[in-house]
This record gives sequence, structure tokens and C-alpha cells, in this order.
Amino acid sequence: MQNKTRQIWKVITASSVGTMIEWYDFYIFGMLAKTISLQFFPEGNPTAALLSTLAVFAAGFIVRPFGALFFGRLGDLIGRKYTFLLTLVLMGGSTFLIGLVPSYKTIGIAAPVLVLLLRLIQGLALGGEYGGAATYVAEHAPANKRGLYTSFIQTTATLGLFIALAVILLVKSNLSDLEFNAEWGGWRYPFWLSILLVLISIYIRLKMKESPLFEKLKTEGKTSTNPLKESFAKKENFKMVLLALFGAVMGQGVVWYTGQFYAQNFLETKCNIEFEQSRTILLWAIAFATPFFVFWGWLSDKIGRKWIMLAGMFLAIITYRPIFKTFIDKTNVAVWSSSIGIINKQEEIKISTDSLKITTTQLNFKNGAKATSIENVTIDSNGFQKIEYKNKHLSSQTYWEFVALVFCLIFYVTMVYGPIAAFLVELFATKIRYTSMSLPYHIGNGVFGGLVPFIGLLLTTTYPTDPLVGLWYPIAIAALCFVIGSIYLSNKIDKNVDD
Repeated sequence: MQNKTRQIWKVITASSVGTMIEWYDFYIFGMLAKTISLQFFPEGNPTAALLSTLAVFAAGFIVRPFGALFFGRLGDLIGRKYTFLLTLVLMGGSTFLIGLVPSYKTIGIAAPVLVLLLRLIQGLALGGEYGGAATYVAEHAPANKRGLYTSFIQTTATLGLFIALAVILLVKSNLSDLEFNAEWGGWRYPFWLSILLVLISIYIRLKMKESPLFEKLKTEGKTSTNPLKESFAKKENFKMVLLALFGAVMGQGVVWYTGQFYAQNFLETKCNIEFEQSRTILLWAIAFATPFFVFWGWLSDKIGRKWIMLAGMFLAIITYRPIFKTFIDKTNVAVWSSSIGIINKQEEIKISTDSLKITTTQLNFKNGAKATSIENVTIDSNGFQKIEYKNKHLSSQTYWEFVALVFCLIFYVTMVYGPIAAFLVELFATKIRYTSMSLPYHIGNGVFGGLVPFIGLLLTTTYPTDPLVGLWYPIAIAALCFVIGSIYLSNKIDKNVDD
């Protein structure tokens, strides 16, 4: 028994490390979207460049279902181990090469084209990685601990994001803005680091053995000869694919990307919080929330998967707008300084030794908040100043309030994401599991979820008077999924799925 437990933890560790590195590779592009937009697209229209970059970022998500089909079929034909070893090599190689592509200034239109092609390879590779890792761990796990053991795979996406944020912050903290944002500057270092991480993971994965359930099928000659046909041409199985997508995964996808991508982008672009603070807020929230992936996975073994996932969606639906409105309200200069009086932008004036000092470059508020890059100061009809600036530095109290709110957003992520690997595994038979579970997962996450940042920015650009308009997309998708899941999903755990 002790040897078996040790073996399953080796499997979890080897699978999780590799998957975490693939998520790191996939997400550093999104974390550096603003800088990348200046490097690989023409100058002159930063909003259009950012939209183009987010579109390239989204393209990596959109092709994930195709990767799921291709590598899922491969995994059901030749095995789990070698398939997701191949996806790791493709992901690491393409990430490293993105760091070597010259800028638009140097090679013109070839720059965004090359980045797009490499981004598509990343998406295809990730489409094959997750299903393989989740299936591999689930097929080693005892039936009564599938939720617990597969939940460690569920932590890898968030931990990959955490490492991406940490590496970017570490690099940026040791370089000036000019050095970091230069054509061959520090922003490229996280891409180059990928090759080292991938080599370590390849070494670990080469020591792994094939899944025992797949090996048994192979020995008995019962593996699928046509996984795609068996997965999607058979009515009963295809029904399960659709139910998985529309009853669970698409809602999970939008909650995941709203909590961990849209929130960070919102804090930086709508609230204008400075780079370091917007990233460290997310880092702290991730650090506090990550253990809950395992908790919900464990609990789903006891009470079922369905209502944990749907509860996370419901909480997101009813609290997204209040939470994001708080972000806006707490970073509104009128809240900080509406009673200070008239300010002359041209001069440095001390309004009060306790209150505020203004220069043309920085505002220092009594509560510890700061604002830099002042753009305009005007007087409203009541005789109070209207101060327009960017790069807000939050006071300590507001900073930790934001950490708590982002923690809530990621807490919802842990509820919808922690149990979902076990849920998907239990829907499908072993011989077609890799293919069948990968497709709904990557459509739900890659298409519905991956488009959250792009559609959110597009909506706020189209309707600029409502900074919260971008939230209607994830709220609507989560609400639809909640209704379908509540009616059609079963809360029973199929412990005999492998028989």
C-alpha cells in the first residue's frame, strides 16, 4: 500500500510539473500583452495594437480544440505518456522561438505573422497536454480519490500563471522601463527561460510509465481503432460531450479567465493601477486561493462534483459587477480628493501638510495613495478639481482590500475548476477518454474562456461610457451553463467507469 501511494505521488508530481510549465509558456504572452503590442505591431494606435495582440493571444485558445482532437486521438491510439511528452516539446520550443522573433521595426509584417504561427503551435500543444495529464493521473488514482488526486493537475494552470507573473516581476524589478521594453529587452527573458524548464520536465517525464488502464487495454487488444468516430459518431457518447461542454466546462472557462486574466487587465487598463501593484495583487490572491483547488477536489469525492462547480458559477454571476464596481470606485480620484479645492496645475502648491501635495508629475495623498503621470487638471461646476492621471499607486489599506476581492474571484475559480478533471474522466470510457474529454474541455476553456479578455476589451471600446460592460459576456455564459447544468447534470460519482 505504501509503495502504491508513493507511486501515485510520483505520477502526480511528474504530470503536474510538466503541465505547469506548459501553462507558464502559454500565459507569459498574455501577461506581457501590452509590451508585445508595441513590439510586433505598427506604432500610432496603441488600442488597435493591444486589440491585435489580444486577438493573437485568443488565437492560441481557439485552436486548442483542434489540438485536443489531434493529440487526443493520438493518446487513445498509442498511449498517454508519449503523446503529452510530444506536446511538451512543441510548447517549449514555440515559446522559446517567440522570444527570438525580431520586432515589427526590424522585419515588418513578418513579425506578427511569425508570432501568430508560433502562438497557434502553442495552442495546439496545450490542446493535447491537459487531457493527457488529467487522464494519466485519473487512471492511476483509486476511484474514491479521483477528485483529490486530479485536483493537483487543476492547480497547475494557476501555478503556471503565478510563476509567469513572478518571473516577469523579478525581471522587471531589476531593469529600467527602457531596458525592459526595448526591442531585445528584458521582456524576452521569460520566453527564453522556457527552454530550461522544458528540458527539466522532459527528463522527468521520460522516466514515467504508461497508464496501467491503457496498458491493460493494449495488452487485451481492446484499444480504440477510431477514437474520433467512437467519441463523436455514437449518439450516447456525443450527448455526454455536449453535456460536458454546455453544462459545466463553458461556465468554468469564463469564470477561470475572468478571475485571473480579465481582472488583472481591468486593474491595469481601467483602474490604471501601476504595473507592479496590479501584478502583486494577483500574486497574493493566487497564493491564498490555490490550496482550495485541492480542497474542492477532495470534497467532490465525498459529496459529488456537480453542485460545487455550479455554486462557483452562481457566486460569480451575482458578485462580478459589485466586485469590479468596487475596483472602479476605490480608484476614482474624486473619492480620494473631492474636498481639497482648487488646484493650479502649473505650480507646485501645498494645499495642506496633512492632505495633498501636487506637482506636474505626482500626487501624494494623505491615505498613502499616490498618482503619477498627471494628464489634465480642470475645475468642475462646484469649484472642485478634476484630476486626470494614470499609474495609480494604492494605499496599503486599499491594496489589501483589492487582494481580498481578487481572492474571491479566484476562489470561484477553485470551485469550478478543482473537481472538473474527475468529472470529465468519469463521463467517458477508458479507450476513448483522452479524445472525448479533451474536446469539450478545450472548447469551453479555449473558445468561451479564452475570448473573455478580447471580448471584454472590445465591448468596453465599443461602449466606453460603461467600464463594466465587458462583464456581461462571462456573466451570460456562466448563467446559461448554470441553468443547463442544474437541469441535466448528475451529481452521482461513477466509481465503476473503468470496468
